[in-house]
Order: sequence, then structure tokens, then C-alpha cells
Amino acid sequence: QVQLVESGGGLVQAGGSLRLSCAASGRTFSSYAMGWFRQAPGKEREFVAAISRIGSSTTYADSVKGRFTISRDNAENTLYLQMNSLKPEDTAVYYCAARSSLVVTTTLGQYDYWGQGTQVTVSS
Repeated sequence: QVQLVESGGGLVQAGGSLRLSCAASGRTFSSYAMGWFRQAPGKEREFVAAISRIGSSTTYADSVKGRFTISRDNAENTLYLQMNSLKPEDTAVYYCAARSSLVVTTTLGQYDYWGQGTQVTVSS
């Protein structure tokens, strides 16, 4: 098992930046492909970005491509999401998730472990 704790959320103006972190504990962090998802009020949770176990492969939702960057530091057991050029529509609770697999996936149901989420609010 792995435990995940997100941090770094907050209130930012449109056009600003935030960096989210996800600290992992428990089983070896590098055993997991990782992802970021988000859920806005009244909407379903949606995929944002994912990264392979050693960080060699990444994938992004079209809505964040070119603005967000996912990365990981396996020595520090931490996943990151650098968010630039933020828009009001990026407002959501952001969750990190872990998958016991070599394969990177965008599918929410294929992730095994989830954090509690961190709120990101972008004002216009």
C-alpha cells in the first residue's frame, strides 16, 4: 500500500502559477505510475496528467497541455504538478493517484490509491 498527501493548493489570480506536491509513504514510490486528477463543483473527477514509474513517459489532458507539467522525484517520494497560466476553469480539488503498473493511464478507475485532495481556486 501507499499513502498519498497533496499540498500546495491555494488561491491565485488568472495567469498565475502554483506547484502542487504529493508526498507518498509506504511501499516503494517508484513501484507506481502516478496521476493527477481534478474535480470541480458539480462535475465528475477528470484526468489531468500522468507519469510513468521512472518519469520517462508523461501524458496530459488537452485542456492543460502546454500549461501544466507533471514530474516526480523518486528519491524524495514526491510527485509534482507545476501549473502555469492558470485559468478560472482550472478551479477544482486536485487529487494525486497511484497505480501499481508499468502502464500510464488516463482512466480514473485504473488507479489503486488516492490522496485526500487539495483545493485550487483561480480568480478572474
